[in-house]
Amino acid sequence: MRLFRHLTAQGPAYAALLPDGSTQTVIGDPLAGPIQLGSPVASPGKRLSPIAPTTIIGIGLNYRKHAEEGGKGVPARPMWFMKTVSSVQNPGDPIVLPTTCASHKVDYEGELAVVIGRPAKNVSKESALDYVLGYTIANDVSARDWQFELGGGQFCHGKSFDTFCPLGPVLVTTDELKDPNALRLVTRINGEVRQDWTTQDMVFDVATVVSFLSGSRTLLPGTVILTGTPHGVGYARKPPLWLQAGDVAEVEIEKIGVLSNPVVTEAI
Repeated sequence: MRLFRHLTAQGPAYAALLPDGSTQTVIGDPLAGPIQLGSPVASPGKRLSPIAPTTIIGIGLNYRKHAEEGGKGVPARPMWFMKTVSSVQNPGDPIVLPTTCASHKVDYEGELAVVIGRPAKNVSKESALDYVLGYTIANDVSARDWQFELGGGQFCHGKSFDTFCPLGPVLVTTDELKDPNALRLVTRINGEVRQDWTTQDMVFDVATVVSFLSGSRTLLPGTVILTGTPHGVGYARKPPLWLQAGDVAEVEIEKIGVLSNPVVTEAI
């Protein structure tokens, strides 16, 4: 099933996108249990991020060629960091380059995002995908100066500015997308392909990541896991290619869709 959130007169609501392009209301909360389809939605409202995360966890250096382009070795265990939930941005809404806490090295990172559907603690790799509700697309926008030079050795500051976690456009449930490690991922900036690779290149596949993160730790429903980015990021280019106001960033993952966001400068 392909689910999306949109703004209605009563507030945010889920709807389902059917194969014929029509939409129907969703009765129930996908994070709370089984859902049912209701009446048709004639005119969906403003598209929102397909999930309002309870937590956002990012995995670093999880593609072999990305680790190589950064001059780093493949990690022995998943390396992870967190992004604040306030960094979430809707599909179609702008990525805002920070000026108050200024960054001049803002980068894109197209990623497959995993949404946890029920509490997961100490789950095995074999059962890990049973705890996944579905998958969406993320752009793990990163201020590289704050990440590598100004942040005191941690990633969270440079990855948690407002709008630095676009998600969308839909959430594809696991009954429709059974193998998350067989997907092509393409990132384009102003139509130019910057990343074009496959989730098969992950160092730690989705099941391994979910199992590892659940060790002695509860992953709550609504946890969003960004599973890492392939090679082709801006900071590894020679010269580096940073996001600029006026750009349009697109991340496309097969079987999910295209997440598109314009880039603007923060107004003071």
